[in-house]
Amino acid sequence: METIDAPFITRSPASHRAVAMTIVVPCHNEEEVIDETVRQLLALINGQVAAGRCRPDSKILLIDDGSTDRTWQLIERLAAGFPGRIAGLKLSRNVGHQYALLAGLSHAPGDVLISIDADLQDDIEVIPRMLDLHFKGHEIVYGVRSRRASDTRFKRLTAEGFYRLMLRMGVDIVDNHADYRLMSRRAVEILRQYGEVNLFLRGIVRLIGLPSAQVSYERRERLAGETKYSLVRMGALAIEGITSLSVAPLRVISTLGLLTSLFALGVGVWVLAVALTNPAAVPGWASTLLPISLIGGIQILSIGILGEYIGKIYLETKRRPRFIVDRSVGMRETRDARRADNAYVW
Repeated sequence: METIDAPFITRSPASHRAVAMTIVVPCHNEEEVIDETVRQLLALINGQVAAGRCRPDSKILLIDDGSTDRTWQLIERLAAGFPGRIAGLKLSRNVGHQYALLAGLSHAPGDVLISIDADLQDDIEVIPRMLDLHFKGHEIVYGVRSRRASDTRFKRLTAEGFYRLMLRMGVDIVDNHADYRLMSRRAVEILRQYGEVNLFLRGIVRLIGLPSAQVSYERRERLAGETKYSLVRMGALAIEGITSLSVAPLRVISTLGLLTSLFALGVGVWVLAVALTNPAAVPGWASTLLPISLIGGIQILSIGILGEYIGKIYLETKRRPRFIVDRSVGMRETRDARRADNAYVW
């Protein structure tokens, strides 16, 4: 078995040194919020720099995930207005939130990287607490939603159902944690060694296994615009997470197969008993239709689940790029051969 050595980075003692922090923000059609988002994040960074906790080269990296509005033009304007503090990556097409976030984490510099959504529903005021925990030796700090008062009842119910389903299917995730987290450089370098195409970062980050902690916060109202996570997309994310990190559905198929076999055996014994005790009896249509319908439905469901896993294998074997960087602003290209995808540094 191949052994992968994780890059070593010495942890800061309790009397910490200032760190270079990069805030990674995936964006998809965020023209309504991006200016305010950058304003608030820059104010927070400046406060941490003034307090001696972050270095002056701390910055924001904005990733345009195939937006169809003016998001990229605004990123270019912001990068020109704040040289050295704002930079951007434009992906060649819309690849989805998870891949866009991975693109940012793969290219961002810094001692610590913090990922957050552009709508700022996640409270940025807990970032200093994340840094406190990092200075105490935690390599990963998860932002956990303690309350979702800003969400509709339907949104809360579906979100709770999502996390319960994931946990029941054996996926190791942090309850009520999305993708708001702090990761040390060491943790990010380990994350980059996970090369799977079927990406579910909330589960993969848990597999890293480095010292971690959690901070709680209340979810806020979205600054503007609409959520990008519809019920359909949340369901697709759940399927992606389950099939990427758990074999529980396959075990469910085995259990259903066993139960169906026992059911069929019981029906067979009943039919045989009727035939032996009452030769003139004609079995009813229910005793014929019910087993056929039940077994047929289970077979179709099982084939669908198997197909989902086979599809995952198919995608993994192709080894296609997970994302392609079309252009960048505020960054320069590097020839670092260790980077698996298009690579840029500040």
